[in-house]
Amino acid sequence: MEFENLIVKTALQTIDIEATTLLELKKSIDPSFISCVEAIYASPGRLVVTGIGKSAIIAQKIVATLNSTGTPALYMHAADAIHGDLGMVRPDDLVMCLSKSGETAEIKVLVPLVKTLGSRLIAMVGRRNSYLGTQADFLLHTPVTREADPNNLAPTASTTAQIAMGDALATALLALRGFTPHDFAQFHPGGALGKQMYLRVQDLYPLNEVPAVRPEASLQEVILEMTAKCLGATAVLDPQGNLNGIITDGDLRRMLEKKPGLDQLTAADIMSISPKTILHDALAVKALEILRQHSITQLIVLKDGRYVGMVHLHNLVKEGLV
Repeated sequence: MEFENLIVKTALQTIDIEATTLLELKKSIDPSFISCVEAIYASPGRLVVTGIGKSAIIAQKIVATLNSTGTPALYMHAADAIHGDLGMVRPDDLVMCLSKSGETAEIKVLVPLVKTLGSRLIAMVGRRNSYLGTQADFLLHTPVTREADPNNLAPTASTTAQIAMGDALATALLALRGFTPHDFAQFHPGGALGKQMYLRVQDLYPLNEVPAVRPEASLQEVILEMTAKCLGATAVLDPQGNLNGIITDGDLRRMLEKKPGLDQLTAADIMSISPKTILHDALAVKALEILRQHSITQLIVLKDGRYVGMVHLHNLVKEGLV
């Protein structure tokens, strides 16, 4: 029980300290922050983000967020920068350096080199009057009263502040650029949102069989076709290939409940004459919308007015749209 109390107490204290740090960070959304955002927005170059230790890890995360939201950014480890990687920086780039103290040895070596290249320097630093803070062209202040660990040593609250400031920077730039969900999807084509923007029915239905029977097909023929094609339905086509209707598993069950002369039934007796359809070049997310609206699991796909196949709910599930 004593261990449990210690665990809970420490965890809650950590959250409280980091929450307080984030609330205090609101004071840093000031004229200096605005000037920094405007400079990045107007820059013809990229934003090169660097740091040392845990700040370097946060720098990588900030770069990933910036790139995915429309601001070109590069990551450069501060130690590697002074051993050759500084060659990635161009004069029209801005360099943003992350540091809690602003006094790290590698940072003190790097700062004058950046200035020699002609690049402007942004400091994301916990102390305004530090070496980094006083040398920077722009300052993003991330003050921390104390770290969240019991010994006030491990970078916890300070890295939380850096992440939040990086997110504030990225989202402010996103807003200035008028970055839309469609833009986001272009940078995330492998994600569910990206697929909503580009995946079409024609990318899916060719993966399936194309079940079809004639109106005069017997009940046995209908069941065999549905079983063989594994889509839980079959289209009913006339001799010219025109769509007459659809027979689904549900249609079969409802027909069996009525128990007429089963040996005399044909596809025309069982089918639904107004099947839900979708065009082959429609977005897959539109197919999902229709399926949900009508509580069904498959749609007839049409191309130039002709039946070409079916798209099933399972196709959309597999693509992560559901």
